[in-house]
Amino acid sequence: MKPGCTIIGTVVAKPDTRAELQEILHAQVEPTRAEAGCLNYDFHADAKDPCVFVFYENWTTLQDLDAHLTKPHLKPLFDRQGELLARPVEIRHLEMLSDMAG
Repeated sequence: MKPGCTIIGTVVAKPDTRAELQEILHAQVEPTRAEAGCLNYDFHADAKDPCVFVFYENWTTLQDLDAHLTKPHLKPLFDRQGELLARPVEIRHLEMLSDMAG
């Protein structure tokens, strides 16, 4: 099986907001995993730069991802982007060439 939508989301914190942003992002994981169409939602930090957070996400459809981006548990991030982020959120769309693991 291949997902209909795969993305890498990159979120870069300002150094003085890194810990707070990490808490906000971590709080998104469980409610996002419970959303319709979420196949996986994995939260990472860059091994060399702890201010860089990365999400690896697979969704059944692009519409499921679009619905995700409107959810209230993302509001704490979206409402404070200018305060917390060193640069805008980057979303890179990918095409999965293999079947999903498992």
